Amino acid sequence: MISAAVYGIAGAVLTQDERAFFRDADPLGFILFARNCANAGSIQRLTGDLRDLLGREDVPVLIDQEGGRVMRLRPPDWPDAPPARTIANFYERNQEIGREIAETLGRMFGAMLIEVGIDVDCAPVLDLGFPNTTDAIGNRAYSAHPEIVTHLGQAMARGLMREGCLPVIKHMPGHGRCTVDSHKHLPRVDADLLTLRTHDFVPFRAARDLPLGMSAHVVYSAIDPERAGTVSGSVINELIRGEIGFDGFLLTDDIAMDALSGSPGESAAAALTAGCDAVLHCSGNLTEMVDVAGAVSTLTELARRRWDRAQAARQNPEGVCYRVLSDTLNALLNKV
Repeated sequence: MISAAVYGIAGAVLTQDERAFFRDADPLGFILFARNCANAGSIQRLTGDLRDLLGREDVPVLIDQEGGRVMRLRPPDWPDAPPARTIANFYERNQEIGREIAETLGRMFGAMLIEVGIDVDCAPVLDLGFPNTTDAIGNRAYSAHPEIVTHLGQAMARGLMREGCLPVIKHMPGHGRCTVDSHKHLPRVDADLLTLRTHDFVPFRAARDLPLGMSAHVVYSAIDPERAGTVSGSVINELIRGEIGFDGFLLTDDIAMDALSGSPGESAAAALTAGCDAVLHCSGNLTEMVDVAGAVSTLTELARRRWDRAQAARQNPEGVCYRVLSDTLNALLNKV
């Protein structure tokens, strides 16, 4: 039975201990980082090995490939790409070309990832970006203006899907007002609900029909003053599922971040109880993964339906070489 977890891996090749653990734990999928991505050939072997190990051809393999500083596949082996904020600057000068840049970027990433067996990109970032937003988000956010974030985020998601790669909208319901890094501390957002509804939630509401989302480890005091969104039933069910209207498959952000108290296993159990569909554990730390595996359940029937619906949304890749798309992207960047 498939467990409600997505795990990271320590290196570019599976160890025997990892093989034994993953075979026994039967996770939904895996997430890769730069440490796992030596070159195209090694990534193809690793993603194939992961699927063979679990005996499922549709095992999802995730990665964070946003552009700017958050790119696990980087030059010189892979094309460079600007951060979200830079794309928004182009959009403000020419909206049509700005949207085309965002969509072409999504297509380029999608083609790159699919070629090496990675089929889910944890992007786009739909958080708003303010002058005092934590550097953990920074220029990963397109803009402080909800309509710009909406247009460009949806364009990037559309580009990814055109090449057969599923996007993950993040970090629901909005990380942009945080002034501290959730990798290290628990952020708190004290904005009133009206402000959040008319600003921060807008891009997520517009993207609510996309298949995959990621929760934020953030306290929203107007909704639940005690618990981070990832482990808050009020935030997950009343806000993300209810008010925003997202009924896709909801992953947590990395469950081992210091924003959450308790062990990774305790946080994982709390997130699933709150209503997340699966938990993400990223570090590849086997001891922590064993703790998480002991705490998580198999996918619920509802989560399985949401996952199946996400898989059904996957499009056949248009099949354009990512190098061609990189040339197209660079030509667009030089237009404005």
